[in-house]
Parts: sequence; C-alpha cells; structure tokens
Amino acid sequence: MKIRIATIEDWPGIWPFLREIVAAGLTYTWPRDVAEGQAREMWLPAPPGRTVVAVDDDGTVLGSAKLTPNQLGPGDHVANASFMVAPWAAGQGIGRALGRHVLDLARADGYRAMQFNAVVSSNTRAVALWRSLGFEVVGRIPEGFRHPDEGYVDLLVMYQRL
Repeated sequence: MKIRIATIEDWPGIWPFLREIVAAGLTYTWPRDVAEGQAREMWLPAPPGRTVVAVDDDGTVLGSAKLTPNQLGPGDHVANASFMVAPWAAGQGIGRALGRHVLDLARADGYRAMQFNAVVSSNTRAVALWRSLGFEVVGRIPEGFRHPDEGYVDLLVMYQRL
C-alpha cells in the first residue's frame, strides 16, 4: 500500500465507497443522498486543504483522507481531518496508516493540534483507533447524531495536541 496526494483522477476510485459509506448513514454527518458533485467538492478541498489516497500496487484506491484547517483565521492553526476506507478493504490497517500519515502531514504543515468535530460514539472502531493514536475525547454532544439503527447517539469531539 502507498499513500499519496490525491488528484482529480482518483475521484472515480473514491466516489463508489464514499457514496456507500455516506448513504449508510452510520458514521458521517453528510446528507445520505449527497450528490456526486457536492461530495467531490467536500472531499477534494481547495488549498490549504488537501486529500490523500491509500492505493494498492495496482492503483486501486483502498481509502482516503482529507486534511483542512478546523477553522478559518485565528483558528487555522488547528487541523481537522476526515477518513474513509473502502468497506471491502476494512480491517487491513488502512485507517491506521492514513491516520498516522495525516498526523505527520499536519505536523509538517505547522498545525499545533488536530480536532475531530463529530465522531459518532457508536462508531467504536473509529473511537478506539483515534484513542490509540493519541486523541482524547474533549467534548460530547448528547444525541447529536441520528443513527438509522440505534436512534439518537452522541457525537464526540476528539483532540490531540501536535
């Protein structure tokens, strides 16, 4: 597996699993019926944001992550990131590799911290991964997420000083 900066040519490899993950409604606060154009704009942000992809030896996109400032202006020294791994590639360490890679990018870019604004509390694999990479829960939005199976569940704000 190789992790590299994504290009617009990677979008056809990202969109199928991004659409599947978002449509499931289990982990992302995006509209479940997000249009492809809107999703592409959200996932491939303009600088200073950037997106990376994890690809196999054949160039198949296994997962992707985007790194952006969490806020504008005086808050732009704190990074934010989002991650997606193709469901068929889950459990292979791709999320962990993307997480480490993006943390390294954020440090190299001079960010002082990274904050996740909306980690769905029922997404226990993600919560465990982020904790293992040094994040802590610094806030909780009670019933902030409408889960299709579990009803209203909490959203976690997770943070790590870089």
